[in-house]
Amino acid sequence: MSELKTVLVLCTGNSCRSQMAEAILNHELAGQVRALSAGTVPQPKVADGAIAALKEAGLPTDGLYPKTIDAVMDERIDLVVTVCDNAKESCPIFPRPVPRMHMPFHDPHGEALESFILVRDEIRATLVPVVRTALEL
Repeated sequence: MSELKTVLVLCTGNSCRSQMAEAILNHELAGQVRALSAGTVPQPKVADGAIAALKEAGLPTDGLYPKTIDAVMDERIDLVVTVCDNAKESCPIFPRPVPRMHMPFHDPHGEALESFILVRDEIRATLVPVVRTALEL
């Protein structure tokens, strides 16, 4: 079996969109992709709405916690996906060249659960096929 490709999903707070993307990519592309997420300015915890939206879809939430970009800098990253404009602007330089793509999603932080569910479903519908194509899976 070939080695897993590592995808880093980067956001500012690493509490909503990037966490949902990490869980969705790890679930949908299990055995092909190892998704990580990090934030340029991480929040203290993952948003309750993000956890609730993932659980509502039957997706695992164990091990999700906000991380700084420094926590993943030594990983062998195959693709960086920024999901907010701020993270795109402040995306760090990695030790080796890494392909990057920008896919902004609405930030549901502080909104009703329905907003988190809409963003979750949009990530699932658009990010998964794009990552699949980008990594030639």
